[in-house]
Amino acid sequence: MQEFYEPKVGELAPDFKLPSTEGTQMGLRNFKGRWVVLYFYPKDDTPGCTAEACGFRDGMTKLTSEGAVVLGVSTDPMASHEKFRTKHGLNFALLSDESADVAKMYGVWKEKNLYGRRSWGVARATYIIGPDGRVRKVYRKVKADEHAPQVIADLAELKKAEK
Repeated sequence: MQEFYEPKVGELAPDFKLPSTEGTQMGLRNFKGRWVVLYFYPKDDTPGCTAEACGFRDGMTKLTSEGAVVLGVSTDPMASHEKFRTKHGLNFALLSDESADVAKMYGVWKEKNLYGRRSWGVARATYIIGPDGRVRKVYRKVKADEHAPQVIADLAELKKAEK
């Protein structure tokens, strides 16, 4: 099983450029000087991914008040992202990483084993990236339906510690 590099807390987050539901190419450089919640999820419109996305949608007022932007990344194509975003009223950009290059850069491209069938896919993970472009917090074991409130609380704590 091949493992890819996983950026650690304190390291510069790898930059990238991906197509987004905003109609432009987006990457971390677009948000220099801002907090970024970069979350990776396996598949549009599945129960866990929907719960996680809706949690971020519902917490957007608090995230925005903390000066953060949310970017959701999966390997689904843009057409799937657009449908998912519209269906659930998502108020943040979804980025399409069809080649899985960014997933590999962040160490979330993993071999999975489901009922004895092996396949590669995105493992759910989130990075909080500070205004300086450095990784401030990494979440590897994510419970989709509880994740957004935890990210919001941790972001507030990280910002307090910075003052």
